[in-house]
This record gives sequence, structure tokens and C-alpha cells, in this order.
Amino acid sequence: MTAARSTTFAVGLITCLFFLWGFALNLNPILIPHLKKACQLTDGQSALIDSASYLAYFLLALPAGQFMKRFGYKGGMLLGLGLFALGALLFYPAAALRSYPFFLGALFVIASGLTFLETAANPYITGLGSPEGATQRLNFAQSFNGLAATLAPLLGGVFILSGNSPSPAALAALAPAARTAYLDHEAVAVQGPYLLIGGFVLLIALLLWRTPLPALAEETTDTVAEGGLWQQKNLMFGVLAQFFYVGAQVCVSSFFIRFAGSVAGFEEKQAAQYLAVALFGFMAGRFLGTVLMRYVPAARLLALYSVLNVGLLVLATTLHGTGAVYALLGVEFFMSIMFPTIFSLGIRGLGARTKDGSALLVMAIAGGAVLPVVMGHVSDASTIQTAYLVPALCFLVVLGFALRNSSVKHLTLSTAH
Repeated sequence: MTAARSTTFAVGLITCLFFLWGFALNLNPILIPHLKKACQLTDGQSALIDSASYLAYFLLALPAGQFMKRFGYKGGMLLGLGLFALGALLFYPAAALRSYPFFLGALFVIASGLTFLETAANPYITGLGSPEGATQRLNFAQSFNGLAATLAPLLGGVFILSGNSPSPAALAALAPAARTAYLDHEAVAVQGPYLLIGGFVLLIALLLWRTPLPALAEETTDTVAEGGLWQQKNLMFGVLAQFFYVGAQVCVSSFFIRFAGSVAGFEEKQAAQYLAVALFGFMAGRFLGTVLMRYVPAARLLALYSVLNVGLLVLATTLHGTGAVYALLGVEFFMSIMFPTIFSLGIRGLGARTKDGSALLVMAIAGGAVLPVVMGHVSDASTIQTAYLVPALCFLVVLGFALRNSSVKHLTLSTAH
């Protein structure tokens, strides 16, 4: 195989990894209402599904970077795929036991694998080929991440959600044996889909193991930002903004099905289809945002989108019926550019400290572990509609970071999530 063909094949294989982690993370909005029903949970308890997923990023981002310093990008990807497959296969016994802690443990193992995949795949695909084509390669990979985000709720809605959601009163009226049989039937619905996911991930791991990947020329720079890493005010603000952005993103998506059912009376399968449309809008927004950044400075676009999202979330908390659901569809669209834009603005000017700054920004994904739990408890104490004020407040932090960087005219996106 020629060097050019080898590089093209490697780009295609690494792009599959973007699809895999996008698919896994975007099954959470399906799992939250499904396991809430199967395991009889409150909104606050069901939000721990996100906590189990996103806590792994906080705990393992730095170890993943250290692992790859010793074993390389390919080693990190293979370990990530192995953990991903193991976590997916653990869903089988978790469902058989109908054990919510077991499910959370399996999700943490999956997310541990995703942490290694993201930590390895983002810099690898950026450096794989000419520097001039880095943004195009990243956008290409992002498109498959967005495709996975669209497909996950569609397929999850078909193969996991039953569409049978009796009210608490109706469920309580069932005989104990009938109630247990119903709940067990709901729980085991995840076994087949996650066995298939685990098998597919193992297949990709085998293909990656047998494929020689081109080595990257490591970036070298003598430039070092003045002061210690913790003294980089823009980076620290970026970490804070990323924490609140990821928290807001997860909040908006994870409770979408609950919101659509409560506010507009959508049945869960119908709501899952609307969620797929919303996540398609997220993908389309990334492409449009990339084009707009040629004409509008990235930080100013980030500020505009933040203001629009605050306004749309206020509408979502005050309107009733499908209008409120449509407002959330708009939020998904305007969230699209935020993760890579915050990331790239945050590491700007760090020089030789860029990798360390990048690790902190990856750790900030832990916002997805914390803020959905806060939102779940707000929902339990009030309503799911009122709880959507939580992501609205998060976007105000993103707005502040965008305004701080409003003088930045040119920006190259450097990561995808």
C-alpha cells in the first residue's frame, strides 16, 4: 500500500472512532427514560447515567495522555476500544439482574474507553496529513460524529424503547408478579443492542490492531506562554466555560424525551424521533458554523449563539405544547459549534503548554456528570420544564467567555466531541 493510500485508509479508520463515541454518548438520552422506567428511578437518580459517563473523562483524561506517551496513539485507541466493548457486554448481566448500580458501572467502563479514544483520535487525525488540511480532516470526522448522534436516538427508540409507559398508579395497581415481569421485560430490552455494539467495537479493534498506522511527526515549539499553566486566565476561563457548556449540552439532550412527554404529551418513541431531528440539526449546525466562521469571528459567533440559546430556553420554560419542543430543537442547532470553539479559544497562545491545557479542557467534560444531576433534582423539586433554566444559566457562562475573546479574528478548530 502506498503512503498516500495508507494515510487515506488510516483517516477512514480513525473516523470510525468518531462515529463510535458519538453513537455511545447519544444513547444516553434513550437510556435515561428507559432505565428510569425499568429501575423505577427519580429524575435525579436517572441523571446518574450521565454522571457515570462523563465522570470518566475527568478521572481518566490525564492517565490516557500518559498512557499514550508510553504506548502511542494506536495503543491508546486499542485500549479504548477494549474498554468500550467490555462495558457494552456488561449490559447483558446488568439487565438480567435489573441492577441500576451495575448499569452505571458498565456505563463508566464504556466512557473510560471513550476517554482514551477521544484523547487519541482528536490529535491523531489533526496531525495525520498536511497541516493545511487539518481543519478539513477534523470537520470530516465531525460529520460522522454528528451522523452517529442522529442515528443513536432513532435506533435506540426502535430497539430499546417499548412505547409502553404505564402511569405510576397503573403500575402500582398490577399484581407484584405482573409488575416484576413488566419491569424485567423492559430491562432486558438493552441486551441485544448492546451485545451488537460490543461485537462491532471488537471488530473495529481487530481491524485497527492489524492495520499499520502512519507515524506522526510530533509538533515541536520553543514558544512557552508566560507564567504557570494555572496562571493562564483565558485557559482557566475556557475550562470553566467548557464545564458549563458540556453540562448544558447533556442537560438539553438527556431530558429531551421526558420534557417532550411532559410538556407536549409526546409518546416516548415519537419523542425519540424528535430528538433524532434535533441532533441532526446539531450536525447541520456544525457545517454551517464552519462556513460562517470564514466571515464572522468565531468568538463573536459563539457569543451570538449563546444569547440565542438563553432566549430559546426561556421560551422552552414558558411555552406549552409543541412550541416548547421546537425551542429545544433550536437550542441543539445553536450548541453545535460550542465545544470545538471553546476548546480552540482556550488553548490559544499556550505554545509548549498546549497539550497540558488540552488535557484540562478534556477534563472539563465532567460538567456533563454534575449539571444533569442538578437539573434532575430541580425537576424532582418542581417540574421538568422549570429545570430547563439550569442549561440557560450555563450558557451565560459561555457568553462571558466568548465576550472575553471577542477580539480574536481568526481561529482554527482543533478538536471534536
